[in-house]
Amino acid sequence: MPLKSAAIALAIITALSPFATSADGDPEAGKQKAQLCAACHGPDGNSVNAAWPNLAGQGADYLRKQLHDFRAQKRTNEQMSPMAANLSDTDIADLAAYFAGQKPKIGAADPARVEKGQHLYRAGIAGRDLPACMACHGPTGAGNPAARYPAVHGQHADYTVAQLKAFKSEQRANDDGAVMRSIASKMTNADIKAVASYLQGLH
Repeated sequence: MPLKSAAIALAIITALSPFATSADGDPEAGKQKAQLCAACHGPDGNSVNAAWPNLAGQGADYLRKQLHDFRAQKRTNEQMSPMAANLSDTDIADLAAYFAGQKPKIGAADPARVEKGQHLYRAGIAGRDLPACMACHGPTGAGNPAARYPAVHGQHADYTVAQLKAFKSEQRANDDGAVMRSIASKMTNADIKAVASYLQGLH
């Protein structure tokens, strides 16, 4: 391909990318902008309220997607939808870069739920065609940034329970290919509570 044609093709691909504008983000700028997020998510992305997610160490691509989805009303929440409504693409990239660089704090699992939660996470349930969570989220729960599969280790159990139930009921439907909706539909409430507790202490 001639150099000029290649340059044009690259420009078109870049323009069409939903995260093309300042995709890498500026973590220092994000730190300043994150002051508005601190009330719910903590100054370093570790939330003190179990109903609100920890953002520290989360993949930047995943964070960008969620903020874009909140802004576009593809994912809705009483607190987050208004917060995201006025964010620019640059704001989103900067915030994602900042929180991705923070260190997550790992909680503790309920000892009574560890065995069941660990089995679900590492092996799934073949008889119900329920896959192992670690197939996408990794053995330590660090996620798969390239595929935009989120980090789940250390996440508040209450928040994880709420999200899995939302996927199960299809109240939340911004998962690519409906992957999480399909998985959550096969989980009982006991499964959800067990794996959520396990994730809270996973590291």
